[in-house]
Amino acid sequence: MTGPLDGLRVLDMSTLFAGPLAATLLGDFGAEVIKVEHPRRPDPSRGHGPAKDGIGLWWKLLGRNKKTTTIDLSSSDGQALVLKLVETCDVVIENFRPGTLERWNLGYERLSEANPGLVLARVTGFGQFGPSARRAGFGTLAEAMSGFAAITGEPDGPPTLPPFGLADSISALTTAYAVMAALNGRASTGKGQVVDLAIIEPILTVLGPQPIWYDQLGYVQPRTGNRSMNTAPRNTYRTSDDKWVAVSTSAQSIAERVMRLVGREDLIDEPWFASGVERAAHADVLDEAVGGWIAKHTRDEVMAEFERAEAAVAPIYDVRDVLEDPQYEALGTLTRVPDPELGSVLMQNVLFRLSETPGEIRWAGRPHGADTDEVLGGLGLSEAEIADLRARGVV
Repeated sequence: MTGPLDGLRVLDMSTLFAGPLAATLLGDFGAEVIKVEHPRRPDPSRGHGPAKDGIGLWWKLLGRNKKTTTIDLSSSDGQALVLKLVETCDVVIENFRPGTLERWNLGYERLSEANPGLVLARVTGFGQFGPSARRAGFGTLAEAMSGFAAITGEPDGPPTLPPFGLADSISALTTAYAVMAALNGRASTGKGQVVDLAIIEPILTVLGPQPIWYDQLGYVQPRTGNRSMNTAPRNTYRTSDDKWVAVSTSAQSIAERVMRLVGREDLIDEPWFASGVERAAHADVLDEAVGGWIAKHTRDEVMAEFERAEAAVAPIYDVRDVLEDPQYEALGTLTRVPDPELGSVLMQNVLFRLSETPGEIRWAGRPHGADTDEVLGGLGLSEAEIADLRARGVV
């Protein structure tokens, strides 16, 4: 069964996370993705995080469904190979600093001469123009500059950064969406275009109405820990067996059910209880009531009682719990992928389910340059020509 993006060809020239993950998402649903790496400097994600037998495990996830080839983009022969590849591709994804492709004579003007329908997705920290455009940009900087870190953490603690690539991941999802929007535009105009994706922007969007709050009210959102400014009780609570659960009461009816469950229905009659914002102002009282009740019960007991009361609760999982959860199992959220290097690897499945043209993981991340001969042979190069390029360090 072919995916909905079958026939789409993507050249992934990006490194680390935002750009490469966007290409992965396209590959999961049938696009042919060709990953280009430097012949002597592989994508740094191959060395990120834990490894087994010298094989980076993060790459197995990030590099899945990609053919891997090596080309030195700074060499004239390498640039000629890229132009040949571009002639056959629909999309190029890159995340070099602005001006780098142009310095290599691979700017969009030249790429579009080779392929007028090409969509070039440029993923950078700060975008293609402006006073910060040429600064080194990483997701951590976006998490800091967007306002995310400023509202994350305890009120009396420091701003807090996430322990994973949050801004990069949000940007990857946005880039995949932007590429599809650009391709749909091409269907109408016949012309490709440039996607300018600044990693500092998507995370700012998902933070919500902070700008309009400040514009209209002069309001700056503070750090509130696990609490919400809009409703309460909303927090994490420790159970009697030293585990944790999270409780949400975004709906008024849920808040009332929780208070009845924990034996504090008297609080429902308080004038302030009818408003989520007012409940948030009385979070200390509500947390004491809910936390005190939860502390007397095991996690399983809490889950069962909340479910009986039709109240909203979830266990705080680590990865071991995720692997054992029956809902994740029913959805097929995790899947095992055969791998010639490691036998098989467990990873997240494709991001969503399509009823007629589902996505598929065809293989995990492959070794550095494993498909160079196949990719270049597909351009019409002979074995001798490929051998010569390899001997000269072009591939």
